[in-house]
Amino acid sequence: MATVVNNPPANTSGGGSGFLIGVVLLILAAIAFFYYVLPTLSTGLSGGTQVNVPEKVDVNVQQQQPQK
Repeated sequence: MATVVNNPPANTSGGGSGFLIGVVLLILAAIAFFYYVLPTLSTGLSGGTQVNVPEKVDVNVQQQQPQK
C-alpha cells in the first residue's frame, strides 16, 4: 500500500492584507489622477493661461518735498 504524505499549506497569516494594500494604493492612484492629470489635460486643450504685458511701463516716481 502507498504512503500518502499530507502536508497542510503553510500558515499565511494576514492573507487579505495584500489585497487591502492593493485596493488602498489603487484608490490613491485614482485620487492623484483626478487631482493632477485631469486639470492638466483640461488647461492644455484650451491653450493655458494668457498673460498680457504692456510695451511701456512708467517707472518714474515723484517724491514729495519734506515740509518745513
